[in-house]
Amino acid sequence: MNYPLLNVFFTTMWVFLWVMWFFLLFRVFADLFRDDSVSGWGKAGWCVFVLVLPFLGVFVYLIARGKGMGRRERKQSEQAEASFRAYVQETAGTSAPSSAAGELTKLAELRQHGDITDEEYQRAKDHVLAA
Repeated sequence: MNYPLLNVFFTTMWVFLWVMWFFLLFRVFADLFRDDSVSGWGKAGWCVFVLVLPFLGVFVYLIARGKGMGRRERKQSEQAEASFRAYVQETAGTSAPSSAAGELTKLAELRQHGDITDEEYQRAKDHVLAA
């Protein structure tokens, strides 16, 4: 078997380039279908362009719409973060009190129910009033 080291390098490079190409192609399709500002016909047109002339289609897409790809991904990530936080707060059944008065009311309720001692109440009260 005769397969020189340089051929191994080129084969590895081509495999890497193909993997990178498919990753880029999937990113373009994900961005295209994530964007609500593009109509159905626009999405169909981009899909046909990318599928018929894949290299040219992807490069034209990146030039024409590449700047907004990061913004759209950031927006989606912020929405996911906000919905996750809302879900956690809803599931935990707690929402942060909006003021020191709300926190003091919660502390007083905890002391009345015997969940915290008078010393703990005083320390927490001092902490709330200091903030």
